[in-house]
Amino acid sequence: MEMKNTDAIKEGLLPVVPLRGMTILPRMTIHFDLSREKSIAAVEQAMLEGQRVFLATQKAIEENDPGFDQVYHIGTIALVRQITRMPGHLIRVMVEGLARGELLYLTEKEQYLEGSVREIGEPLSLQGTPREKAMVEELKDLFSGYAGYYPKIGEALSRYMYEAHELGSFLDQMTINMPLSFEDKQRVLSAVDLEERYEAMADILSNEIEVAGIRTELTGKLKERVDRHQREYMLREQLQLIREELGEEDSFSDAAQYEADLKKLKAGKEIKEKIRKEISRFRNLPQSSSESAVERGYIETLLELPWDKRSRDNTDIVRAEAVLEEDHYGLKQVKERVLETLAVRCMSKQGEAPVICLVGPPGTGKTSIARSVAKAMKKEYVRICLGGVRDEAEIRGHRKTYVGAMPGRIIKALKQAGVKNPLMLLDEIDKVSSDYKGDTSSALLEVLDGEQNERFRDHYVEIPVDLSEVLFIATANSTETIPRPLLDRMELIEVTSYTANEKFHIAKEHLVEKQMKKNGLDRGQLSISDGALKKMIEAYTREAGVRELERKLGRICRKAVKEILQSRESAERHETELPVKITDSNLEKYLGREKYSTNKANEKDEVGIVRGLAWTSVGGDTLQVEVNRMPGRGELELTGQMGDVMKESALIGLSYVRSVSREYKIAQDMFKKNDFHLHIPEGAVPKDGPSAGITMAAALLSAITMIPVKADLAMTGEITLRGRVLPVGGLKEKILAAKTAGISTVLVPGKNRKDVDEISDEIKDGLAIYFVDTMEEVLSYALVRESAGIREKGGAV
Repeated sequence: MEMKNTDAIKEGLLPVVPLRGMTILPRMTIHFDLSREKSIAAVEQAMLEGQRVFLATQKAIEENDPGFDQVYHIGTIALVRQITRMPGHLIRVMVEGLARGELLYLTEKEQYLEGSVREIGEPLSLQGTPREKAMVEELKDLFSGYAGYYPKIGEALSRYMYEAHELGSFLDQMTINMPLSFEDKQRVLSAVDLEERYEAMADILSNEIEVAGIRTELTGKLKERVDRHQREYMLREQLQLIREELGEEDSFSDAAQYEADLKKLKAGKEIKEKIRKEISRFRNLPQSSSESAVERGYIETLLELPWDKRSRDNTDIVRAEAVLEEDHYGLKQVKERVLETLAVRCMSKQGEAPVICLVGPPGTGKTSIARSVAKAMKKEYVRICLGGVRDEAEIRGHRKTYVGAMPGRIIKALKQAGVKNPLMLLDEIDKVSSDYKGDTSSALLEVLDGEQNERFRDHYVEIPVDLSEVLFIATANSTETIPRPLLDRMELIEVTSYTANEKFHIAKEHLVEKQMKKNGLDRGQLSISDGALKKMIEAYTREAGVRELERKLGRICRKAVKEILQSRESAERHETELPVKITDSNLEKYLGREKYSTNKANEKDEVGIVRGLAWTSVGGDTLQVEVNRMPGRGELELTGQMGDVMKESALIGLSYVRSVSREYKIAQDMFKKNDFHLHIPEGAVPKDGPSAGITMAAALLSAITMIPVKADLAMTGEITLRGRVLPVGGLKEKILAAKTAGISTVLVPGKNRKDVDEISDEIKDGLAIYFVDTMEEVLSYALVRESAGIREKGGAV
């Protein structure tokens, strides 16, 4: 072979590809994948410039964007032979190592790394000398010792062993073919001098031989232990045979019981055959072994599952409707959807079980309506709480090979129900999370997909389980934390906040009786007037649902029980027991002072004060936006713990006011000589969202022009720079809050007309609702002034 002289050094610019966890040597042909943009660009650049690229190994694998100091400076100049594009923005590259090279410096181009590389030829100082021959023979001896432990590697290098005369080539081939770490390979690559390279390789080989010797010794000890265990197994088998001869065969009696249960089991042939094999396997296992206990638990789980056992659903739609109406007030959408499903099943004798997700604030009856649906349809009811679940195995189960393995919650719920068509409530589905053990939401995708769940595979059960007949109802407080693919598999039904009238009916028809029964009171012992219930709703609770209201009723019942017991002696003397009567006048005695006061509308029109409408997790609320004008330098100060979106809305509102300053005859220096302070009271409560945009703009214009704003008016809507009014959400809660506060006029974005139409007349009664599309229309309704220049647009409901 003709060798290059080390004095013949070439230097030039080459694209550089940093390698993670691998080292490529000269004379080496290899495939590898690239995913980093710069590396892909460097290879593509190399294909345009002679196909040569410089491959340098990173010092730290985790480094994503290595620089000159983060790579080894001795690398390999390689020829790019082939590029194959792979899915997922990957390319697979085949390269051939040509020669060592030294990276002198590194330049970061726009798309790739480029380096000044000096080619390093093989040194000729030892070529043909006795010293080179001695080194080669010594390496062969060392490698023979290594090949004794790894015969396959020895066979792969046998050809090079006999033909090797050149030290440098032999060292590189050994490094290429041996399973070494990339650090060891880099150590050989970096050794430019042959003697230094020989010493590095000899040190690596000696270390590998020592490690292999220790491994062989450990393997021998392990084999001895396995042989001993095998002997113990044979002895136990003989002992088992003796026990059978003596009639001590508990496991055999268990197996007979399992076979008897199998005959009674309603299941398909495949499932029964699988269980039969497991019983046969259990019969042959030693009773004292841990595997016997695992097999016993597995067989019992399979026998307890309702494979083909189902309950008969209710087909009386009238009775189902009566049950739903009796148990819950309101919730029309949920009731209609359940009755539709029941009607379809009555007509077609089948029909897919829907996957319904009830979304709404806490305490609005989402969980309890699911129980009522099961009662109405005569289905078995099982509840799975998903709050805080973050392990995929909670849904799919553990593989039975693990110690303490058990099926997932879905299979456990089926066992609990005892039938294959129960109603399964997935409570708090928005509270599931994920960690290094897997994504719970992804595991739920198969469960809730009607096209896939007829063959749901639990890791523990291993046999496909049919979930297609299960009626799934999920509950959530918000859809924001539910992944989009999971949300797409469910039919969303929004359970909105209750109105004061709905709360009154729920309390009167359901909660009072429930709490009296819970606290041991009869109907004649306690009476709560309608006025007391209404006052309790308005002055003692502020929530979207009725949980706090139920707690207040429970408190009254407890106090009533105490009063009855204390007055029982005197009642016996008078021969009658006086009932406890709760009215709005004595309610304070039982619940203390009023906790909440309604933020009523202002009594008179004021400058710079506008009433806005807000949505909260516990219902709607009104908020006042106050603006003060003062001498200054044109700065806008915002207070009241506003979020970033709300602050941006305030800035947009000010920009709009400045843009229409001529129409309202505002002095040109108004915004240079004055500061504006915009504040939203209740500063301890965080506020955010764009829906207060038109409110803040109206308040700013009022403060600047000194034109008052109507006191009995409230508004909601997002504003744009050009004064357009965009739609917002939570209209039902906001309008309800306006009515509670005594507001008579509400301004709503025109594009929200369809949302307002869906709101019940009970809420809208007594309110003048105007639809607005521009700030000009907003100001025409809001400002108190007589001006022919402002036209009233939009429409009222």
